[in-house]
Amino acid sequence: MSSPDELCRSYLDLKWHFDPAAASAAGATAQDHRLGDFGVEAVREHVAAFRSVATAIEDLDVEALPDEIDRTALLNDVRATLATLEDERPHERNPEFWLSHLFLGLYSLLTRRDGAAAARAPAALDRLKATPAFLDAARATLDAPPSVFVDTALGMLGGGGELLVQVNRVFGAAAPELAEELTVATGEALQALTAFGRALRDEIAPAEDPLAFALGAEAFNRRLHVAHAIGESAAELWRYGQRLQQEVTAAVEAEARAIDPTRSWRDVVASLREETAPAGGLLDHYRGEVARSRAFVLERDLAPIPEGPLEVVPTPAFLTALIPFAAYDPPPTLLPDKTGRFYVTEPDPAAGAEQRARLLREHCVHDLVWTVVHEGYPGHHLQLVTAQGLPSEVRRHLWTPVLVEGWALYVENLMADEGYARGPAERLFRLVNLLWRAVRIVLDTGLHTRGMTPAQAVDYMVAHLPMERASAEAEVRRYCANPTYQLCYAVGWRDLRALRDAYAARAGDAFTLRRFHDELLAYGGLPVSLVRWGMGL
Repeated sequence: MSSPDELCRSYLDLKWHFDPAAASAAGATAQDHRLGDFGVEAVREHVAAFRSVATAIEDLDVEALPDEIDRTALLNDVRATLATLEDERPHERNPEFWLSHLFLGLYSLLTRRDGAAAARAPAALDRLKATPAFLDAARATLDAPPSVFVDTALGMLGGGGELLVQVNRVFGAAAPELAEELTVATGEALQALTAFGRALRDEIAPAEDPLAFALGAEAFNRRLHVAHAIGESAAELWRYGQRLQQEVTAAVEAEARAIDPTRSWRDVVASLREETAPAGGLLDHYRGEVARSRAFVLERDLAPIPEGPLEVVPTPAFLTALIPFAAYDPPPTLLPDKTGRFYVTEPDPAAGAEQRARLLREHCVHDLVWTVVHEGYPGHHLQLVTAQGLPSEVRRHLWTPVLVEGWALYVENLMADEGYARGPAERLFRLVNLLWRAVRIVLDTGLHTRGMTPAQAVDYMVAHLPMERASAEAEVRRYCANPTYQLCYAVGWRDLRALRDAYAARAGDAFTLRRFHDELLAYGGLPVSLVRWGMGL
């Protein structure tokens, strides 16, 4: 009889054949030489295969509760994949989908720590050679993409070209016998990338409907229930987001008044935001904060520290359009090296003075404290690397942002409750970050279910958050392309706090944060509602 783990392996084999770049990122090397086929017919065939897997999971008989939880999570993940391909159709509607696949496939080969680069050079050459046909297929498949998706894709082209050049340089040096072929293939890939950009600007007609990006209430609610096991509807979460926004705004105002009662909270935040990490020592400043947060978690015995260091590195050029200031890149699940990467986007020396100053303000010393907690310890790095060590295949590989992003926001507030902030300025920015996540609920539901336009969403962010318009525009582009993701931060935080309260009430005097976190982390990134089921709460 099959088990959830066996069916999970079958599902991942199918998923990685469909998406070879994701396979490479996970450390599944058998697909390294390929790019995906996302033509309409190929996707239709994969949808049929995913449906067969879903049927096998539905028919699986299990007896133990952990297996039933894993079976449910696995089935939900397959159904979410099907919904993405059938409802959202990113291969037809979103040029960023194609570019992200191409760039991830090359970047994974470039940065993976699994032996000498020379061994990966043939695969890199194969992917470079496949790039022109891949982008031709993208041009043939894309049909009336929403303008907001086109804008994001166009913003990725420059960094993507730099990635291709870097791939040629690194693998050409590692495998001199392939250097000439790599150079030729890189040149042809660059030409294809340029032609793709030209087609996006001049040939592929965008959707006439300015709301074409929106998922719609029915599909949005289905995604909430299936992908994240959230029982509420978009309308209920819209109201929750508004209530939370009002509550946190009041808390922000009170904290700001304690710092300076003569100025508005926005003015207080704007003044403090000028206190930035030094441009020349930005990475070192982040490294110091990573070490401090890790030591604090150990000192307070808040959670287990997994093996695998966290490296602070500059954001790759091809990702800067998608990572405004900082983000976490986990290690490949299937490889033994568990070193995570914490990307920090540095100001471009070639940019104008105002643009450099704007980016540097994103690295405010009072704010980046919480970014490090969120991305590193005890946030994403601790949680995801811990998950990669679990015995369950399902819990090692599958996750939802309602727990992963919810955990990262939960620990920001946990660390504040434990006294991690060094003063009122850091306490204020912790609240500002919570306000940002409340606004995300409003915008996620508003954009996809209530007729909100991207321009209105940008105006809303600027009106309710201390955020500059350029940063708000980048945020909104991501929200349009990833329905239901952004609300998961604050909804997951809320649900994890409620879970902890229920756990503490049952445990009584035996309750400790470490005990609760140990049990919680044993579920990997499964939805919070499934964790509650497993804990008997």
